[in-house]
Amino acid sequence: LSLYSSPACETKYVENPQTQLEEGVSRLRHIMEPYTAWCQQMLSLTLEARVSLSSALCSDFFSEGCEFLQNPPAGFYPRLGVIGFAGIVGLFLARGSKIKKLVYPAGLMGIGASVYYPQQAVAIAKVS
Repeated sequence: LSLYSSPACETKYVENPQTQLEEGVSRLRHIMEPYTAWCQQMLSLTLEARVSLSSALCSDFFSEGCEFLQNPPAGFYPRLGVIGFAGIVGLFLARGSKIKKLVYPAGLMGIGASVYYPQQAVAIAKVS
């Protein structure tokens, strides 16, 4: 038995009245609901198409890449090592500025690649 009497629990929920702004936003949301549903459907269809297309393209791309790395042309890995090392040297030389950290490695790797692949470098230079 309790020594104290418990008060009667008579609570009720009172909702605050909506302001004009809240009512306007509510009306706008109800008006725009069909359009937003249509946009969500179109977005889901677009994402499904993008996923199926990217999976088809990536599987071909990765299979070709794996075949190329399994049967590389003669001297491919030493050339790749020199070009990669040029990029690392570029990072080492590019202390300080963020622009240098972008330009030096890319420039040195581009120079290294143009030494080993001059015909492709000329073709790229003509296009750009």
